[in-house]
Amino acid sequence: MTDSITSDSALRAAQNALNGLTKKQEVISQNLANIDTPDYKAQSVDFQTTLNNVMGSKGKLHLITNHIKHIDTAGNQSATIQISSKKGGTERADGNNVDIDAELTDMTETVLNYQAMVQLVAKKFNLLKQVIK
Repeated sequence: MTDSITSDSALRAAQNALNGLTKKQEVISQNLANIDTPDYKAQSVDFQTTLNNVMGSKGKLHLITNHIKHIDTAGNQSATIQISSKKGGTERADGNNVDIDAELTDMTETVLNYQAMVQLVAKKFNLLKQVIK
């Protein structure tokens, strides 16, 4: 019974989105914490491309296997989230390129997206709860 709930592609996509948003929040926090660190280069997370690919492939993300006995099971896969150096921005004299305004804007957007995703998951579970009743 729980297999059908945990294999729901919408919940898997929501899980990937929440994981990506969490990682993005961590990177933004790290950038803000290092705003005065000389030669620190701001980082960014672009999980949305990966999430769009997962959604476009109907929730299936194919693994690269290195052994013939490995099984490609889409239900147990999660999107990999890439962290890279943030492009653009102005580098200061100390070599740091963290822009506090851009970071705070990204943080606000990330928090709003996270809250929206949590609300969608809550509505999905409320729907399942109603069906069970």
